[in-house]
Amino acid sequence: SGSKLVIAAAGTRKRELARELPPRLNLPSQYGPARLAIPGVLVIQAPSFPGYDRIEDEIHELSGHLSTSGLSTAPLVVLTEDADFTSRSLSNFIWVCFTRSNPSHDVHGVGSFTEHKHWGCHGPLVIDARLKPHHAPPLVEDPKVHRLVDTLCAKGGSLHGIL
Repeated sequence: SGSKLVIAAAGTRKRELARELPPRLNLPSQYGPARLAIPGVLVIQAPSFPGYDRIEDEIHELSGHLSTSGLSTAPLVVLTEDADFTSRSLSNFIWVCFTRSNPSHDVHGVGSFTEHKHWGCHGPLVIDARLKPHHAPPLVEDPKVHRLVDTLCAKGGSLHGIL
């Protein structure tokens, strides 16, 4: 159930993917830092989600900056509130990007257009993967509980050999 997004690519290779941040990266002052999650995928730390009533203006401003950033080798941009965490591992990236975004509301593009009822963009695809008000709060590990479970699972503990 829920919205689905398919990103398909076919044909000959069009570009080499960025393996380092674009040297001309131009971000509004309230954005950053930026990180590469994987080659060609730029993760940008963004301000808190402004609400769907204000998102179009925010994305329009950001797109203006990104359009001058030379992002031809970074075709995917992901907005998040923690670029370091999101880019630290592929698991973190996949979790943040695809559990905190709704294709019908959170997919944008630099230089976006609609032609003959088909949406497209001239620049990178932008996925807004920031926490939204309707999301559950993040699951944060409790160090005390973690230590207790480790103790119970250690040799001689009641859960040793079970977990």
